[in-house]
Amino acid sequence: MRIVVCIKQVPVVAALQFDPDTKTLKREGVPNEVSSFDVRALLKAVEIRAAAGGEVIVVTMGPPQARDALVDCLALGADRAIHLCDRAFAGADTLATARTLALLLAREPFDLILCGRNSVDAETGQVGPEIAEILDLPQVVGAHTLSVDPSRRVLTAERQTDTGFETVTAPLPALVTAAEDLSPERFPSKADREAAKAKPCIEVHAAELAVDPSQFGQAGSPTEVVGLEVVQTTRLQRLVSGATVDEATAELTRVLTAEHGLFGEWRVRAPSHPALFRPVESPTPREVWVVAEAWRGTIRPVSLELLGRAHQLATATGGRVSAVLLGRNVTPYIATLVAYGAERVLVADDPALDPFLTEPYTAILADAIQAYGPATVLIPSTSFGRDLAPRVAARLQIGLTGDCIDLGLDERGRLLQYKPAFGGSIVAPIVSRTSPEMATIRPGMLPTPSPDPARTATVEHLPTSGIAASRVRVVDSRPAAELGTDLDEADVVIGIGKGLGSADRIAALQPLIHLLAAAICTTRDVTDEGWLPKHYQVGLTGRAIAPKLYIAVGIRGAFEHTVGVRRAEVIVAINKNPKALIFKAADYGLVGDYAEVVPALHRHLAAARAASQTER
Repeated sequence: MRIVVCIKQVPVVAALQFDPDTKTLKREGVPNEVSSFDVRALLKAVEIRAAAGGEVIVVTMGPPQARDALVDCLALGADRAIHLCDRAFAGADTLATARTLALLLAREPFDLILCGRNSVDAETGQVGPEIAEILDLPQVVGAHTLSVDPSRRVLTAERQTDTGFETVTAPLPALVTAAEDLSPERFPSKADREAAKAKPCIEVHAAELAVDPSQFGQAGSPTEVVGLEVVQTTRLQRLVSGATVDEATAELTRVLTAEHGLFGEWRVRAPSHPALFRPVESPTPREVWVVAEAWRGTIRPVSLELLGRAHQLATATGGRVSAVLLGRNVTPYIATLVAYGAERVLVADDPALDPFLTEPYTAILADAIQAYGPATVLIPSTSFGRDLAPRVAARLQIGLTGDCIDLGLDERGRLLQYKPAFGGSIVAPIVSRTSPEMATIRPGMLPTPSPDPARTATVEHLPTSGIAASRVRVVDSRPAAELGTDLDEADVVIGIGKGLGSADRIAALQPLIHLLAAAICTTRDVTDEGWLPKHYQVGLTGRAIAPKLYIAVGIRGAFEHTVGVRRAEVIVAINKNPKALIFKAADYGLVGDYAEVVPALHRHLAAARAASQTER
């Protein structure tokens, strides 16, 4: 087995600082490390080699100092390293990076390519799927288990989706991106580091890969960063006091209901980055597409959010909104898309499209884009969208901005795609140099428009015949345990920390979760202990959420978690340690043992909800 692992050296996010005058990141003195997902991919490669034999090759593209990351990987068990190092590679976006790596990998025989699910700095998950498309490989995104049968030339993986887990198989060669729990964390010993110095690490330059340098770096990048903004998230850091727990929880209840509209009309802050909708002169109408996601027997709420913003974008440019709907038995969902603003629906309804598999969906969507020529394509930033969008972008050789938190238009009518990075502490407006403009957008970032059942639209059917079958096959699926409202939809989220003491104590929060119709989330420490599935992990290596109210129970407040809740409107912290970091990241804090505080808070909130219902 010859396994290639693509890694990236990233700055330690917690140590970064932003210079508001120059609008740049201060990197001087900031230590670097290998992106955590990439480390897990490497460790799995070493594990597979130990069982099947062969070689592990680690590859990175970066400046001279990125060699340090390769040495770390050699110390962790890689056999040799390749460093793509050339000024021509500087400023590359994800597609230019994937193209460069693919040119190298085409020269290196391999059975398996492993990448991290995403990098922890720019937080993109695009390079892996784009490499897979360029090299025409089957892809498995977000694998948290992986085994390989060299004799049968097949891999088996369990991948994480937004609703559960799927066991899939794929023929080798293939590309797999690693979830954080793909392999146990391990650190090299001093002897490992000494041994790494003797292992080969070669440099490869642009001229060795291609004659034309315009396909590399900034010149070969179809997207462009046009600014950089720091996200100034200020919190009240107000401790709610009272002579007793009962008095303190009564006061917190008053604050949440009277000042912030809990159980009534929410009173929340305006978005940090309002989109710039202004009329733009355009010689031809600009059509905006929304690729809708069918989910749990309906249309996923984020698709409706995108239809609302698509309508604003299309209206500003004199265009129209089209929804694209792919799947099996999805025709009944057309009426919902029309009610929420679609003026045309392009639908591919075929039994072969269930379950979702990247390759046939990519073929249908890419063919439709080429046939119809939309100006803008918007896709949900869900497990569905993160799997599909990069593959489509690479096939069409167009720019993609992933995981956006807002959209707007600049004075030239270009789509401004607000992309968060470094745990959400930085936001970069990005524009596309290619057409169509393509972006994925996080759920919960945009308002949901009001439906109008009286709307009408044209419906056109996309061809599905002749689409090649997927090389990846789903052989089993299991849903994740539902412990509350979905994180994408919830106005209220309750965070569960190690301060609870054990997994069986989570049940004590259920009455409060039910009362508030809340979703739950947690920290990496909790998922590592197995108390809750990885689906519920929020933070630097998990999900980012934006509820109206976030209540952190027994969470100490490490940066790695709090960056995932930056966009929560109101944060409440409950912790018995008055010096816990979470109080600095919260608007309201209550010092006390959750076992006493939560029942008292539940009692007062239940009374407040009953009173609000009586008033109505």
